[in-house]
Amino acid sequence: MLKSRRGLLAAGISAVVIGTIGVVSTLNAGAEEIPESPSPAVVAVPAEDAEEAAPESTPPARLPWGQEPEAIEVGRDGASSGALKASGFDAAAPTTTGDQADEAYAPKGFSTPEGVLESEPTDVVPPAPPGVTKKSAPAAKAVFHYNVASQGAVTQGAYANLTINKPALAEEDYHTLAELAVQSITDGVSQTVEVGWTVDRVVNGDADPHLFVFSWVDGKPRCYNGCGFVQYSANVRPGDTLPMDTTKRFGIEFHDQAWWIAYDSEWIGYFPAKEWTVDFSKTTLVQVFGEVASATAKPCTDMGNGQFGTKADGAPARIGSISLISGPAVDTYVRSEPEYAEPADEPYKVDKLSARTFRYGGPGFC
Repeated sequence: MLKSRRGLLAAGISAVVIGTIGVVSTLNAGAEEIPESPSPAVVAVPAEDAEEAAPESTPPARLPWGQEPEAIEVGRDGASSGALKASGFDAAAPTTTGDQADEAYAPKGFSTPEGVLESEPTDVVPPAPPGVTKKSAPAAKAVFHYNVASQGAVTQGAYANLTINKPALAEEDYHTLAELAVQSITDGVSQTVEVGWTVDRVVNGDADPHLFVFSWVDGKPRCYNGCGFVQYSANVRPGDTLPMDTTKRFGIEFHDQAWWIAYDSEWIGYFPAKEWTVDFSKTTLVQVFGEVASATAKPCTDMGNGQFGTKADGAPARIGSISLISGPAVDTYVRSEPEYAEPADEPYKVDKLSARTFRYGGPGFC
């Protein structure tokens, strides 16, 4: 059953495609990642409505992985990530957001070939889980931890399959996430667009995984799910709850003077190129990574699904089928940051399976 709860935003065209989710390109995905999908239906959009809502940019005719866009299947508003998985839905609008999401920009880390953001000052205090009374002073800093796959490459964007998990987020920590990032770095200054999923009580108000977008301008962070982002999809938007323990495709592509962002089988929306004061129409670096933002150097928060990426006899979180758009052959380099003197001390571990696929994550120090 398909339910659109936000009205049609597919502007500037006389019809939008609506169907069920699931088609992914067979070019890069394994057989287990390719669910079947029926032909889409078409719903007419009144011409006057399309004209009023005409976007500044229009998306490519096909998603980055070659699929024609189809509307995802949406669960009821407020559905949990577990309920979405059980019902086979692909996203749901949340009924609440984090109390601090509008007043303070939550911490966000980044990675470059030269290193990572190790920590940053913040006044944001992570809210306690429901039913927990928390007594803490305002936070002094957020400390970041990463499992990263990266490749320096001039491209028009990238895409990858990310397992969506529900890692345990410690009461005192900020977030745990997985993302795809496209960057252009000149003279050490980064312009960046990101998409992925995050467990973040500050931003989302709960401990479920939620879709997020983010951008950096001249090396400076902006904010989650806004700050220039233009919504396009009628069915899915940043901040939506995503189904846990599933694999979905995320993509970013530059087209029609905008960085377009795709999730599963839809274009979500875009960041206009005019948001940047320099020419940011191609990448020089593509990265895919897991990230934990903690209150201490030894977090108790899970990354991925809480299993070490090097655990061969388990099922660690995975990022696969990494692909570059109009770029060179994929050959990623993987690493953990920060580095520890002894592997036994590492809270999170990454394991490269191929040039395009790696496992990552871990349980932290607890």
